[in-house]
Amino acid sequence: MDRRDFMKKTLSGVAAALAVSAGTKAGIAFAEEKRTAEEEGKMKILVLTGSPRKNGNSNTLADYFIRGAEEAGHEVVRFDAAFKNVHPCIACNKCGMDGPCVFKDDFEFVRAHIVDADMVVFATPMYYFGISAQLKAVIDRFYAINGRIHRPKKAALLMTYADTSAAEAVPIEKHYEVLLNYLGWTDAGRVIASGVWPAGAVKRTDYPQKAYELGKRVGRS
Repeated sequence: MDRRDFMKKTLSGVAAALAVSAGTKAGIAFAEEKRTAEEEGKMKILVLTGSPRKNGNSNTLADYFIRGAEEAGHEVVRFDAAFKNVHPCIACNKCGMDGPCVFKDDFEFVRAHIVDADMVVFATPMYYFGISAQLKAVIDRFYAINGRIHRPKKAALLMTYADTSAAEAVPIEKHYEVLLNYLGWTDAGRVIASGVWPAGAVKRTDYPQKAYELGKRVGRS
């Protein structure tokens, strides 16, 4: 083989190797870009429930929402307030609205997850035309982390009640709306289930499916 042929074959080999390398890098870049885009749609979701009935209707809606959200790839943590020890806020102001609370109880779990959460879901039955006391105690304790949760987040409301009058759901919905407006959070959806009283009654309706579908789509809303 003369020098000219040798150089020609060598250069051809180098060109082929560079092409393969470029193609591999492009493939890796594309895969990383795709993975990043997929990960960007994933959220950390904190679900706060307020029903003291483990198999209650609002807890059932929370179950279905979580199933949908997890199937969509979101990371979900749940806090069942009725089965935790959360002392009511006593307005001592020792926290200064952005510091440690004088009570060291199960609210520490909420504190650990809500700050970094991309979304907060409230699931409550209507008790005497308002949010359950168990969930309200958790919301009142937001005061101690007020400065850390005043940032954009999504939120959702899952609510059940025995009557069928839409007007009776308004107080809880208004409370939810005012809370979101104050915190700068955005409503990502609601499931308001009327006419469900005995535990399990909601399972005979289409509300659980609506909660599931809400969980599936929150990352796209």
